[in-house]
Amino acid sequence: MVAPAVHHSGPDDDSAKRRQIVKGARTVFLEHGFDGASMGEIARAAGVSKGTLYVYFADKTSLFCEIMEQESLSQGVSAFEFVPTLDVEASLKVFGAAYIKLLCDPRGASAIRTVMAIAERMPEVGHHYYERVIANSLGKFTRYLEQQVQAGTLQIDDCHLAAAQFTKLCQATLFLPFIFQMTGAPSPERIAEVVDSATRMFLATYRAKPGIN
Repeated sequence: MVAPAVHHSGPDDDSAKRRQIVKGARTVFLEHGFDGASMGEIARAAGVSKGTLYVYFADKTSLFCEIMEQESLSQGVSAFEFVPTLDVEASLKVFGAAYIKLLCDPRGASAIRTVMAIAERMPEVGHHYYERVIANSLGKFTRYLEQQVQAGTLQIDDCHLAAAQFTKLCQATLFLPFIFQMTGAPSPERIAEVVDSATRMFLATYRAKPGIN
């Protein structure tokens, strides 16, 4: 068997080819779902050979994870930055609204539902999504809470737990009905209403009390 010729391309060529493949794969996944998509169909949609496809991605799972990572970046998962000039109440509201808008974005809903559907038999997909999306944003929020504890603004023993509690409060009545298609994406007004309530509950528990160290 004759070995295929090796194409020596530069970084820019590789990056462009990778984007071309991801773009074609995204189209196929949206049309056929994860299970219905085949590497052959993805190669045709991307305009590359199957051999080229396998140079860049070992299998369909790795390609799907790449798409999820790019989607999360484009939607701002890595952009949860806390403005130092905002007080803690304002910061919580800004973060909570951004977090719910991310979870309830119609563009990412199909990816979330797909991950939920296949995570039991393909746990690596679930692990990748959790680490890149959930744990990433939760980690940034946890570090912010730790800074507020050090500054004496908040009194929290377990900041990771507190961060998870706040995100769940913000999801109340919004995320589950949306992800199971009982309702559409919540309006900005409804998000603000729920996040405001979550913020009040959170601060009632964790705001530092005057005169208590």
